[in-house]
Amino acid sequence: MENKRRIYLLDNKKNSPETIAVTFAKTSRSPQTFDQIAQELSEESSAQFHEKWVVGYGHSSVAEHAVLHLAVENVSRLAVECLESNRLASYTEKSSRYQVWDADNFFTPDELKDSPFSVLYHDTVHMLFERYLKAIPVLQNTIEAAKQAQGEPLSERELHACCMDVCRYYLPAAASANVGITINARSLEHALRKMLSHPLAEVRQIGMEIKQVSTSHLPTLVKYVDEVSYLKQAEQRTAQFTQNLKPSHSGNDDEWCRLVDHDTNFEEHVLNALLFHFGNNSYSDNQIAFQQLAPEQIEELLDILFVKRGEHDIPLRELEYNWFLFDILMDQGAYFEFKRHRMMTQTVQPLSPREGFTIPRLITQAGLEENFREAMQMAARAYHRIAQESPAAASYVIPNAFNRRVLAAMNLRSAMHFIQLRTAPNAHFAIRRVANRMAELLREQMRLFTPYFSPPTDETWQQIEASYFTATRIY
Repeated sequence: MENKRRIYLLDNKKNSPETIAVTFAKTSRSPQTFDQIAQELSEESSAQFHEKWVVGYGHSSVAEHAVLHLAVENVSRLAVECLESNRLASYTEKSSRYQVWDADNFFTPDELKDSPFSVLYHDTVHMLFERYLKAIPVLQNTIEAAKQAQGEPLSERELHACCMDVCRYYLPAAASANVGITINARSLEHALRKMLSHPLAEVRQIGMEIKQVSTSHLPTLVKYVDEVSYLKQAEQRTAQFTQNLKPSHSGNDDEWCRLVDHDTNFEEHVLNALLFHFGNNSYSDNQIAFQQLAPEQIEELLDILFVKRGEHDIPLRELEYNWFLFDILMDQGAYFEFKRHRMMTQTVQPLSPREGFTIPRLITQAGLEENFREAMQMAARAYHRIAQESPAAASYVIPNAFNRRVLAAMNLRSAMHFIQLRTAPNAHFAIRRVANRMAELLREQMRLFTPYFSPPTDETWQQIEASYFTATRIY
């Protein structure tokens, strides 16, 4: 007799995350149903299973079925970068675009609490918050007056959003944030190892606290997590190594976003992969056949791949058979949005004043440019003094206005998602500038895909620079 199909939830109120993980793991060798397996398990027997198979034999994929929802509050935005650096997790954080920070809503690192630079640190952060809060009504009045003069009145919500998009440039990395995290035990174990090996005391402490909190629901899967000497030596030794490097200057300082390398045959790779997926030939045979296709046949493949895709349809996975490598200079506020795109590979340099700061045009229009420049220069001087004692902790005083260099590798599918989302009119102007420039660079390499790879608006990155920035790199 044919068994009836069953689809149901395992109740996480009745079963712990570790028990649910074991329930799924046992189905590989047990003929019982999932709910029958779960009924026979206890937290003790589940712990024993994980000790033997996950910890002892390294069957780590089992831990992916144990999921936690972590609430992390009052941590610095600098620490959030490490928290959100894990690809296989979900995050929602307090936004500097929609919320106003209180003057005391910042973190003081242990490295500086008893330091000779403690007063300098607090004076600098307080100064940045004071100017941030004083700028809000000035910018609101400037925006409101400009829109009224143009006959385009804004709602209170729109006015607030426009104002905070610019005010956030004052906020230092010390500003506190709240982050909601959904993560499985396998990814959490990896995340904790990174946190416990981090150069910042705050991040190491967060790692220990998350480990303690998680142990109540994952008594076995995270209890052996510790710092990783390999990670620590990689950072320390490479930092020392780079100090002795004296590379010749590239002369490309003005090229703030560059496509430094890419797959030159990416269009052919994508279309051949499409033929491979839905056909029966080998990839090599498809390559030969592709060279013999008539123009109208290639157009049909492009129609299948791009034209028939609806606005909310996810592109076919065959668009991943390629790679592009970007070297990008963006302000810290833009990076905080860029880092959420975790399906690409990102390497970011330490936050410092080395690459200069940006000045939003609205700051100039509101008569705050001198005030803003002075604040950024004071923050930079404080950084350099604090860095004499603790280079890592010195980053806390750096505001969102300062630029940061990011190396990003992605495939075309990931790039399409990023560009579609971040060139939309409601995206922040700083990330729109980045996304539009990346789209332009990608289109320059295309022959067949060009008509199908356009941002949702006609806005260019040059127009964004002219409309929203007085300057993008001031030292």
